[in-house]
Amino acid sequence: MNTNVKNSGSVMSKYRWSIAALLLFSTTVNYMDRNVIGYLKDYFCDPNGFGWTSTDYSILTSVFTAFYAGFTLIVGFLIDKIGTKLGLAASLIVWSIAGFFSAAAGKSLGAQLAARGLFGAGEAGNFPASIKTVAEWFPKKERALATGIFNSGSNVGAMICALIIPPILAAWNPNVGNHLFLGVLHGWQMAFIITSVMGFIWLIFWHKMYASPADMLKKGKINKEEFDYINSDDEPVKEEAKAEAVVPAKKVPWYQMLCYRQTWSFVMGKFMTDGIWWFLLFWLPTYIKQQFCAGMSPDDTKYTVMISTFVVFGIAIIGSVYGGALPMSFINKGWATYKARMTSLLIIGFFPLLLIFTQTVAKFDGMTGLVAAVAVISIAGAAHQAFSANLFTTVSDMFPKKAVGSVTGIGAAAGGLGGVFVQITAGRLEDFYRATNNGDVSTAYAIMFGVCAFAYLVAWLFMKVLVPKYKPIVMD
Repeated sequence: MNTNVKNSGSVMSKYRWSIAALLLFSTTVNYMDRNVIGYLKDYFCDPNGFGWTSTDYSILTSVFTAFYAGFTLIVGFLIDKIGTKLGLAASLIVWSIAGFFSAAAGKSLGAQLAARGLFGAGEAGNFPASIKTVAEWFPKKERALATGIFNSGSNVGAMICALIIPPILAAWNPNVGNHLFLGVLHGWQMAFIITSVMGFIWLIFWHKMYASPADMLKKGKINKEEFDYINSDDEPVKEEAKAEAVVPAKKVPWYQMLCYRQTWSFVMGKFMTDGIWWFLLFWLPTYIKQQFCAGMSPDDTKYTVMISTFVVFGIAIIGSVYGGALPMSFINKGWATYKARMTSLLIIGFFPLLLIFTQTVAKFDGMTGLVAAVAVISIAGAAHQAFSANLFTTVSDMFPKKAVGSVTGIGAAAGGLGGVFVQITAGRLEDFYRATNNGDVSTAYAIMFGVCAFAYLVAWLFMKVLVPKYKPIVMD
């Protein structure tokens, strides 16, 4: 065994946080690629761009979400079989290639739907693989924090998009008198290409730095203290937990996971809340533009959208990391893990209620309305990320490591299905009120924000009813 790290020392190595950083990088790339479409909506729906309707755009995002949902069922199972290193790498390769296809698809809605479907299929692997990696590399008390760290990549990716996509779109846009890149590529195409290239850069780091804790112990990258700490939860289940544990057969196909209330608790949590984040990702830029940028110059509009979305997703990072730390503070006080997790979810679930007032504060005079609306949406976005970090870790709390990928995939599929409903509803509401309310779509957004406001408390109620107390599933 390599002895570069002193296994006999009293100071524990901390390589597991390097793994969390790799997952943060992966999720950042994932959401950069995913979030590009939100900044291209206005171009796609412009008569001088693609000339699509908002419903066309909602169909595009819904197809992505539907493929994402469907393939998570398969991908979660495959990742449990082939392992996280190969599974996550393969997923990223597929979704990065899909980005190049999107750039080549042109104005055809059918071609873009095909590219977006492939993109959704590839992206389906990121979260099942990441959650499984956290379960392999972190003890239960740290999993919500580790999940919060990598999940914050969804915000980092969105923030990067806020800064780079509008300038890229404008830089090579003949509609405003700018030349095409190399005389061929539009700005919208370059947005897809540049973000896709980032994925292949991540692959280099993933290949060189990732292996299982056991392999890293052999290589001397971690010491025995860290290895034992990572596996400290792998002791026999306490007698009081055994009495209430659900014990399935040794080999359980993924679909049989649907027989357990613990699975359905996670499924309902994802179904009710994932669509809210999809709505923010795909519709926030156009909401800011339509609600606050009337009469502004193109440059001022671009700057307002860029800064507003950057702030929303930046503040959401705080929610992601702190939300993961909240149950750990309860656990450190002696609380049982499930009680700490559910209490944290309940506390967090009240914050999105502020979204009810989004359109009220948006009507304040001048920039006050914009600032107030962005503040409300920022708090809700932070709450979503905090809720999501804790929701993901309920899987590794309840299920053994070998089943985590499958259960996460089932839940992600449910979340994607919820996202489809949200996208279609948002698109149809916007087109309806634009046609019937003299182009004013503020009522459509008021309805959508109202739906978002209550989603988290409803999700918590479903989860609590399904699993009122801690019942781990034990697999021999």
